[in-house]
Amino acid sequence: MDYIKTKITICPPESWFRDVLAVRLSEAGYESFVETETGLEAYIQKQDFSTEKIKGLLAETNDGFKLDWENETIESQNWNEVWEKNYFKPLLIQNRCLVRAPFHTDYPTCEYEIVIEPNMAFGTGNHETTSMMIETLLEMDISGKPVLDMGCGTGILSILASKKGASFITAIDIDEWAYSGTLENARINNAGNIEARQGDASLLGEKKFDVILANIQRNVLLADMEKYSGVLNPGGFLAMSGFYNEDLPAIKEKAESLGLNNSGNKIKNNWVVSVYKK
Repeated sequence: MDYIKTKITICPPESWFRDVLAVRLSEAGYESFVETETGLEAYIQKQDFSTEKIKGLLAETNDGFKLDWENETIESQNWNEVWEKNYFKPLLIQNRCLVRAPFHTDYPTCEYEIVIEPNMAFGTGNHETTSMMIETLLEMDISGKPVLDMGCGTGILSILASKKGASFITAIDIDEWAYSGTLENARINNAGNIEARQGDASLLGEKKFDVILANIQRNVLLADMEKYSGVLNPGGFLAMSGFYNEDLPAIKEKAESLGLNNSGNKIKNNWVVSVYKK
């Protein structure tokens, strides 16, 4: 599957506006983002790309900033090479969890090591939401507990859950790249207790979980939170991310209406992880 890379230059390159632009682009179908010194690179499936749509979106979202943009077609078979050369560097989180690619040769040893074969799926740990979710998972006792990973991306959180002793992990993502990537990364990391499924919250059935990880985006979280709560065991935890600090009141209101109680938040560069107990 080919992708379109839209490279956007923001003048002046304010970080807060880059985040606003990423949210608007995600609502328009863009799936992955890479921050640059001058702006943002955004990736969308070629079949979903529309020149007129991106023109209109950038015109509506400029907020007084000067935006220049250009497109490039990225063939699927070249994506690993793109990551290797430009983006994916070994990442150490809390001096406990190392995230690296198979091609990395210079990296420290630590308690947990996760090897990710990069592809178009979101989740190499470099984004604030993923790194904070990893931090949250590191702080949890999940040994022997069933875990649900919604919006699993590369499967990075599922793999960490497996390494931390979860009894089994169900990993769900609507994206084909995420599904296939999770299968491959689970194999690489010898995480045989991960069941990957392609789809959305409609796949949830009678199976119950003690821990649910949902790193998606605000609108999906609000729409599907009732389904998450329905498969969460009493005393279990729901950790959500993929939204901004200003979205936290809406997330909290929805969670509390379902009988979920906030047990802590993490905030990094205005991105949030919010944890609730049933």
